[in-house]
Amino acid sequence: MREQQLMEASTVTLQSGRIVSIRPLQESDHEAFLAFGGMLPEDDWLYLEQDLRSPEIVTRLVNASVAENWRQFVALSDGVIVGYCAIQRLPGWSDHVGDIYLVVRKDWRRSGLGSILARNIFAVARELNVTKLVVEMLGDHNDGRAIFKRLGFRVEGTLSDHARDRHGRHHDMLILAYHVPEIPAKEE
Repeated sequence: MREQQLMEASTVTLQSGRIVSIRPLQESDHEAFLAFGGMLPEDDWLYLEQDLRSPEIVTRLVNASVAENWRQFVALSDGVIVGYCAIQRLPGWSDHVGDIYLVVRKDWRRSGLGSILARNIFAVARELNVTKLVVEMLGDHNDGRAIFKRLGFRVEGTLSDHARDRHGRHHDMLILAYHVPEIPAKEE
């Protein structure tokens, strides 16, 4: 059984004083994850690549909870999902790179939860043998960019008119990256 499956939930007190439990996403989270997607405001759907309101997409994500190259976590308050983050190790010649996805329910933003979830990714990056983390976001997603810049991510590229929102409008996409310090091998 993989380490992710053995990890227990951790309880965190946010800067706002609210308490959340963070644990790996589980197959049994399907309905709660769909409810989480349904609670996200319409404006979020301009910025999100995955439609977390779609039963098919949510099924794919919860089924991937056992994938070797993917780690997904949820933040819960009183059994309700209020945040989600994931890291997926890319294939092939980029197998040292981890792609990050992070979303927090609107009423939990500016509480420190986004930063806590992002830091959680750092903790599992080494488990996936990832030495570089990347996150893609629309150029006008200022709150998300601020979270990752505080954590040390830097803009590595801008792709002009690369993303199209749900209304068909084009947006620039930013690629932010962070190089994970390597841990020296233990001498034997």
